[in-house]
Amino acid sequence: MGKLVYSMITSLDGYVEDANGEFAWGAPDDEELHGHINELAASVGTFLYGRRMYETMLYWETAYDVPDQPPVVLEWARQWQATDKVVHSRTLTDVSSARTRLVREFDPDAVRRLKAETDHDLTVDGPDLAAQAIRAGLVDEYHQIVCPVLVGGGKRFFPEGVHVDLDLIDERRFAGGVVVLRYASKH
Repeated sequence: MGKLVYSMITSLDGYVEDANGEFAWGAPDDEELHGHINELAASVGTFLYGRRMYETMLYWETAYDVPDQPPVVLEWARQWQATDKVVHSRTLTDVSSARTRLVREFDPDAVRRLKAETDHDLTVDGPDLAAQAIRAGLVDEYHQIVCPVLVGGGKRFFPEGVHVDLDLIDERRFAGGVVVLRYASKH
């Protein structure tokens, strides 16, 4: 059985994007950090995306075309391309990456079945889609990649109005001040 993991880069004040919708402040420019993120995702067999996160991540379908990419970036591109993707969108008419399928609605029972039928982990990516999974009690682990910046507002990592008891299972600090926190749900 796979675990469902919610993992995102956040500001210290808990935002995945600022009030202008920007998130470049969180791009991992540290090869050690990027390598650690690659390691965390190595067990993932399926990414669950909303439309906006999928469109952001499409970059990795063609990242090999960008000259002079560091090996750690090319490794992430390879991992991303080799992983199944399920895009939840009412507005997209098709998807343009390999190993990707489109579904119209987030279905908690379908995610439960995916978790039960796989030996790999799954991630739910993007705070809006993750909020649905959190409210349904589906998220087994939270990976918060905390950057040393305050953005003062925007889109929050955690949804409003939920209570989940967590156990800290790992933390790792990086030279640039980023801290990766891993929590397990107590459910």
